Amino acid sequence: MAVFPEFKPLGLEDRPLIQSHLWSGQPETSELTFTNLYIWRTLYRWQWSVDGGCLLLLGQKEGQDPFFLQPVCPGPRLGVSRRALDWLRRERGGASPRIERADAKFVSELSGEADFEITPLREHFDYIYDTSDLSDLKGGKYHAKRNHINRFLQNFGRAYEFRPIGPDNLSLCLDFQERWCELKRCAEDMNLLDEWEAVRAALADYESLKVNGAAIQIEGKVEAFTFGELLNSDTAVVHIEKANPEIPGLYALINQRFCQTYWSSVPFINREQDLDEEGLRKAKLSYHPVRLVEKYRVEKIS
Repeated sequence: MAVFPEFKPLGLEDRPLIQSHLWSGQPETSELTFTNLYIWRTLYRWQWSVDGGCLLLLGQKEGQDPFFLQPVCPGPRLGVSRRALDWLRRERGGASPRIERADAKFVSELSGEADFEITPLREHFDYIYDTSDLSDLKGGKYHAKRNHINRFLQNFGRAYEFRPIGPDNLSLCLDFQERWCELKRCAEDMNLLDEWEAVRAALADYESLKVNGAAIQIEGKVEAFTFGELLNSDTAVVHIEKANPEIPGLYALINQRFCQTYWSSVPFINREQDLDEEGLRKAKLSYHPVRLVEKYRVEKIS
């Protein structure tokens, strides 16, 4: 185990320990699952350490200053946060050492502390939905979603299968992701390239990550897939959802079926952030979230 100030690069072998810490904290933000950290480790170069009973997660994108996520532990976090950020300034040369994507509960623990500057990050707010809304699509506000699904069923009702992701179709999911990237021109968009790397990491170690996932296959070919896991005791988080954009209704169908099949016993679904992308924000709002999980940047200014 890495003990602060020593850090260990995040690896698959760390899953039991990291997941145990994260689950004990019952997080609300989508970043705080082992799967999310693991599949984005190439981009963020995640490292971890333990200070007392607190898990520290240190990240650094290429060419940028390092940062922490909020400490994960049940007790007060003011002291460990100051200690970690002072170390970041002293040992890593960060002019403005910071914690990224902190939740409101953590920020409230810093209330009145003059050495912290707190900034909301709207592009990283997570969207939370009532699971029954996504599963049932009842009422006028979901009329368009039901129409999209009905259109798909009229065209493919007898030709499609909704199947769990497993050894028999993992390679088909990878094949579909490559086709999706060709349609979306991933090679011209760094964000999509980073996401492609994350999806590839998830599918390569799918069984070890112990997530729940499903695919829609049409005449044997995967045309959509998704996967997620429990974030806390009453919320599931959907990490990835992909569908062929040339097949109308496919996104709406896989979203509905995934919620119905895997998450009916969980009250809420976290569908992560919109990254300030107009189309993605519009799509997430169209499902009528019950609330947003606010996130903040916390900078130590003295």
